[in-house]
Amino acid sequence: MRIVDTIPHDEFRISILKMNDKWLLRIEAGPYEQVYKFTTEMAADTDEIKRLASPEFLERVKIQFDAMHGIFLPAVRNLKGR
Repeated sequence: MRIVDTIPHDEFRISILKMNDKWLLRIEAGPYEQVYKFTTEMAADTDEIKRLASPEFLERVKIQFDAMHGIFLPAVRNLKGR
């Protein structure tokens, strides 16, 4: 698996990776990560992956990160007994 490109973004670190016959779109925000897998039949090249990462798509990703934070933070507080 190797990083073949990145997508600039103000809030997220976005990487495009290639692994065998799959593309991976990895989006990171703080301690959280989302990875979306696409076959080469679904997206032929990095330009198509970049088009998939539209503002609408990334807004939904942000909603998921917010949900992840809502799960993670109470778990950590519980672990620490707070």
